[in-house]
Amino acid sequence: MIETRKELKICIFCGARPNFIKVAPIIRQLQKMQEDGKNIRKISYSLVYAGSAEDPTLEDSLFADLQINRPDVCLGVECENLNELTGQVMSKFEVYLQQHETDVVIVVDDLASTMAAAIVTKKQALMLVRLAAGTRSFDITMPKEINRLVIDGLSDILFTAGLSNNSIANREGAELSKVYMVGNILIDNIRFNRERMEGMSLGAIESLKDLQLKEKNYLVFTLNRKALMTDKENLVQMLKAMLDASGDIPVVAPLRDSAVDTVLSLGEREDLDLRRLHIAKPLGYLEFGYMLANAKGIITDSGNVAEEATFNNVPCATINSYTEHIESVKQGTNVLVGEDAERLREAVSDMINDRWKASSIPDRWDGRSAERIVQILLENMK
Repeated sequence: MIETRKELKICIFCGARPNFIKVAPIIRQLQKMQEDGKNIRKISYSLVYAGSAEDPTLEDSLFADLQINRPDVCLGVECENLNELTGQVMSKFEVYLQQHETDVVIVVDDLASTMAAAIVTKKQALMLVRLAAGTRSFDITMPKEINRLVIDGLSDILFTAGLSNNSIANREGAELSKVYMVGNILIDNIRFNRERMEGMSLGAIESLKDLQLKEKNYLVFTLNRKALMTDKENLVQMLKAMLDASGDIPVVAPLRDSAVDTVLSLGEREDLDLRRLHIAKPLGYLEFGYMLANAKGIITDSGNVAEEATFNNVPCATINSYTEHIESVKQGTNVLVGEDAERLREAVSDMINDRWKASSIPDRWDGRSAERIVQILLENMK
């Protein structure tokens, strides 16, 4: 435990855009405690980003939708090579910690930058707290799997989304007293924004207006994984299967540039008709959340999207062979189809024909994870 001081200084580290979504509920909870003034100890925090302040993926609307401020500090690391990136983040984050008094560093997910920050934190003899701990693919050839093992192994406190993650962390040697099941923190944002989402409509989303979509009468398709986009022959088969099975139901794909280029290049082939795939510009966080919540079904390679689908009770087919939170499959609406076109065809057909499995919301996916996290942190820092 950290010795009691007048002020507790927390550093929240983010390595990429999705990290901000996961730490936002903690920031809002800390802000609430600061405003209420009910806690005996004064708490301050700093939000540090590995990348550049000019990063185009960090649009102002993201922070407005999450109701948090932009990063206090940007380390300015921008490179593709993971080893080079790791070294730069370690060097620059070490300088940051030497110049800013810090008690605790909170990291999330499994990026190379996250691992770099975790290593530096422990070299500076600071407390390391890990969000979304205990996630594994059990494929050691994946760089992110190595990152997960290192980060979890170094962490002083591990917060998990479910019992399966607890089991993994404990099995790998983490002490029971270090591991806390707090639920899926992504759900906190949905709960927080529910009222604002209720006031939205599909027709009011600028990039979707011309499609004239109706609630529960369209599918959403997202594509991000490089491995999936690299195997173009198989991706063609996956796209054909999805579009064939979707029938007359519109398939809307809010994609980023690299995915758009990949899909459109495949559309030049004679055996792939993309006329029923409606590619849209990337949506803001709230708009995308509203679109997911009101879809008839979702086809995605994103674990985060599948988790939101489970909470919203929307059928979801994940184009991957594993999921970081198996609860989304065992209890939720998620089904893993791998990279198998025929399995995807069957899943989309089931969506269209309302043959989806019964589902429920996993334990503690209730939108109160941040409250649990902050309370546990304070108890460990007395």
